Amino acid sequence: MSVTPNASPAGHEALGSIPIELWINTFLFGILPYIALAVMVVGSIIRYDREPYTWRTGSSQLLRRRQLMWGSVLFHGGVLFLLMGHFVGLLTPHSIYQHVISAENKQLVAIIAGSLAGAVCLTGLILLMHRRFFDARIRQTSTINDNAVLIILFVQLMLGLATVPFSLAHGDAEVMLRLSAWAQGIFTFQPGIANYVAGLDWPYQVHLVLGMLIFLIFPFTRLVHMLSVPIRYVWRPGYQIVRSRKLGAGHG
Repeated sequence: MSVTPNASPAGHEALGSIPIELWINTFLFGILPYIALAVMVVGSIIRYDREPYTWRTGSSQLLRRRQLMWGSVLFHGGVLFLLMGHFVGLLTPHSIYQHVISAENKQLVAIIAGSLAGAVCLTGLILLMHRRFFDARIRQTSTINDNAVLIILFVQLMLGLATVPFSLAHGDAEVMLRLSAWAQGIFTFQPGIANYVAGLDWPYQVHLVLGMLIFLIFPFTRLVHMLSVPIRYVWRPGYQIVRSRKLGAGHG
């Protein structure tokens, strides 16, 4: 639906007659993406500059270490695959990959690979949540912020898996192409990008909104370590706490 600017009273009446659903859709999928990305980028830079020592995750590895290892490996492996899949799948123009694979086959590959990665990631996350929520010692060292992040990620994963039956029902890949056009339109500043996702089934829309919420809270949570792990730790010098011989001799 297009609205022609008009300075006359009739123009104001036309603006007032626009359905509230259109205003909400425009804000959620046409304005909020830019707000979320801006907060994520600027907030992360400010946090790294002002509070570099908070750029980490709290450690509780001495407690239930084996469960932590399995949960962490499964979760991080799955989430890295999902992030890469979303990045490549959504931001690669159809004109590029159509010479190699059709949109329908690309969607089928994305469904199968995404479902497997999502299941692996969800398994790891459940292990981490069980460890954090049901071990009294770990629960005492957890913050509300940490617990909220785990719950949000759990809901987001469930929503992503919930889109699978809807995607299978759209074998023509129309929904995938609309989502790709929306994501690419954000980075190319195309007008009216919210129209691409208007009317999609609710799991897609809620999944997108919650994803933008994660971008909004990203700089204020432990999620920021995703920007430096594992790359930064490849060249980070090791740390070891030692006791000085001179100090020891002095006390002797």
